[in-house]
Amino acid sequence: MDSQRTDGEMLDSLLAATYLFFRDEVNANTGLTADKTQPHSPSSIAAVGMGLCAHIVAVERGLIARARAVERTLKVLRFLQGSHQGPEPDASGYKGFYYHFLDMRTGRRAWNCELSTIDTAILMAGILTAAAYFVNEPEITELAEALYVRVDWQWALDGAATITHGWKPESGFLPHRWDTDYSEAHILYILALGSPAFPIDPEGYREWIATFKNQAIYGYDHLYAGPLFIHQMSHQWLDFRGIYDDFNRKTGIDYFENSRRATHVQRQYAIENPLRFARYGENNWGLTASDGPGPATLEIGGVQRIFYDYIARGAPFGPDDGTISPWAVIASLPFAPEIVIPTTRHAIERLDLKKHSKYGFDASFNATFPERSRNPNGWISPWIFGLNQGPIILMIENYQSGLIWNLVRQCPHIAKGLARAGFTSAAPQASDPQP
Repeated sequence: MDSQRTDGEMLDSLLAATYLFFRDEVNANTGLTADKTQPHSPSSIAAVGMGLCAHIVAVERGLIARARAVERTLKVLRFLQGSHQGPEPDASGYKGFYYHFLDMRTGRRAWNCELSTIDTAILMAGILTAAAYFVNEPEITELAEALYVRVDWQWALDGAATITHGWKPESGFLPHRWDTDYSEAHILYILALGSPAFPIDPEGYREWIATFKNQAIYGYDHLYAGPLFIHQMSHQWLDFRGIYDDFNRKTGIDYFENSRRATHVQRQYAIENPLRFARYGENNWGLTASDGPGPATLEIGGVQRIFYDYIARGAPFGPDDGTISPWAVIASLPFAPEIVIPTTRHAIERLDLKKHSKYGFDASFNATFPERSRNPNGWISPWIFGLNQGPIILMIENYQSGLIWNLVRQCPHIAKGLARAGFTSAAPQASDPQP
């Protein structure tokens, strides 16, 4: 029974179940990891990057033999290196970048999607982590270096200082850039700044963070972003504790502390529950990019409710339709274990959100939406997503051992990128005490 387990045993059990996704939802020939468990799902290149890290954690925990992890790592790195790079609309990538989604079997572009800069960065973060761990496997280290070095970050600038969101062969560069407001783009900029072949100028990073503004919410002065994943994504690899860029030096706190405060804001929003959604409370919170029960508009208890499907939900300024994602809580474990662990235990023991899939937590649930087919506590997403599974594994491991953070710290490209972004350990101005 989970109720009889220690906190550590509960987290270990959740991690082990979650890892099965990266063991099983993989194409045997390409090594690509599925975006989600839905039949005929393509691969998500970001999930591939997370899967490479998941194998490392699994080796350390005895969930997979080291030789088997090496085999799996080499399979996907060899495939990525040999897959077609070119301007053709059915290539796997171009200029070292990869399309957001790839066909699991062929590795070719799926769904006419974009060549994604952020998803390529997440892939490269996983690749460099694998190289740092399997340092005595020369083919892994050589392939990892080659894949990272050929990414043309300068091309992705499209003539400006900041990085574009991506590119399509049919229409060229996407109109949006990673240039305003806080986002998950730290890992993208650090990798682009640290490139030995195509480094970007730090001006673009400075332009981006110059748009950041702190605000006080529920008494927590912090850099706001509604969805929790923004406060977590880059932190899977980058340990921001005690290092500060120009923005941090002005505010007096590092990005790790910022994520701690953002986590507490999410919990406080659920406690106050201004929209009166079912089940929200001190042990039931977590709004992020996730699957949902919509699209639908329904009148429930005299209130007209709008429900979304997959969307980036956020707190406290929305959007919010009553959909909670327990994986997003776990991904904040290193920041605020004192509130994450009780919420995780509540999701397992009281809400029964772990037994419907061999892969651990349900992706998301909504107790307000009138569906009780799988769980008396409400609608549950029918699919498990790779981008949810990866952060569970990496952040449990970072909380318990710091493994991924320590490996990434050894990567000279990451160290160079952080330095060029202006990160130092110099003490910032003192910040006001926070609750």
